[in-house]
Amino acid sequence: MPKMKASLSQQFNPNLSRVQPTPIRVFDNQASQIPGIVKLTLGEPDFNVPEVAKQAAIESIKDNDSHYSAGSGTPALREAISNYLKKHYDLDYDATTEIAVTIGATEAIYAALFAIIKPGDQVLIPTPTFPLYEAVVNLLGGEAINLDTSNNNFVLSPEALQTALDQHENVKAIVLNYPSNPTGVTYSADQLKALADVLADTNLIVIADEIYSELIYGGQHTSIAKFLPGQTIVLNGASKSGAMTGYRIGFMAAPAELMKRLGMVHSIMITSPSDPAMAAAVPIFDSEAGHQATLDMKAAYEKRRDFLVAALHDLGFGVATPNGAFYVFAKLPAKYGTDDEAFATKLAQEGKVAVIPGSYFGDGGEGYLRMSYATSMDNLKLAVDRIKNMLNN
Repeated sequence: MPKMKASLSQQFNPNLSRVQPTPIRVFDNQASQIPGIVKLTLGEPDFNVPEVAKQAAIESIKDNDSHYSAGSGTPALREAISNYLKKHYDLDYDATTEIAVTIGATEAIYAALFAIIKPGDQVLIPTPTFPLYEAVVNLLGGEAINLDTSNNNFVLSPEALQTALDQHENVKAIVLNYPSNPTGVTYSADQLKALADVLADTNLIVIADEIYSELIYGGQHTSIAKFLPGQTIVLNGASKSGAMTGYRIGFMAAPAELMKRLGMVHSIMITSPSDPAMAAAVPIFDSEAGHQATLDMKAAYEKRRDFLVAALHDLGFGVATPNGAFYVFAKLPAKYGTDDEAFATKLAQEGKVAVIPGSYFGDGGEGYLRMSYATSMDNLKLAVDRIKNMLNN
């Protein structure tokens, strides 16, 4: 196998040294090597893609839908997304000028931050949260300002937001992910309005990652774009609500003038998303069958959540019932300390249950474990039995 010329190591973007491989994937890959392990690690729905989406993809292929589409996505999908945002969240975005289809929400995150951040700029990131945001900021030469929310039930307060703004002069944007990965916590309309009142007096751009918006239990999702339409970029997609992680369909929605800048980055990064994948996503966003499939999955997730929360509570973990997504963020019992990585490693090696250490999600995650219940009830029951056995031993 060829080896890279040694002197080439000096030719790379120096910001790469500020970025490490995602610890979630590294831990999951290591745990996957353990025979018979039960994995509660990744946010990967265990459901199959709904039939209505499969059939739409099949028809696209049969119709030879295999040519370049518009870089911002097919008109049919953008129209479906526009209708979806209006019907579900009362948001008005023009399908032609204010919506772009991306390669998953991941590309949307990168495109949004790339369009905003230059070296030295600061981005506020409430934590614990998905580590990708900070990684992208670092890659772009920016500075991520973590705002630890663990003392406020994992919700950013307007007071903490204002304090951060007073303390940092070069803030360009704030990333809000809700319902949250990893905590499962979401924001009420009143909480979002309070944050919006602070942000309205600034020139900050709000990047609202709402990929789990359809997975809220006992309430209705509200987008902060409802209160700050002129300075918000809404990110979402079909991966979680449609169990379509492998299809890689996400989207950005923003005011037309802002979308022009986002679209420039997006068009340089990709030519266009996959035609059959976009066809599959249309009924997920804009059909009764697609919506019903999402509701059926959500009902199953809710049962799994209730089982896992109750079981962990009985085992002595500190668990607040998450009201969104499909994660439980469980605090280690006091007698086990706060070294969540050591505990998770031991649990994987000896208990044969894989979970993700909470410290991987930034400030405020220390001493917690993230457990995904996007797996079968049988797996959850087996995992709980194994955790119980390990603790007893």
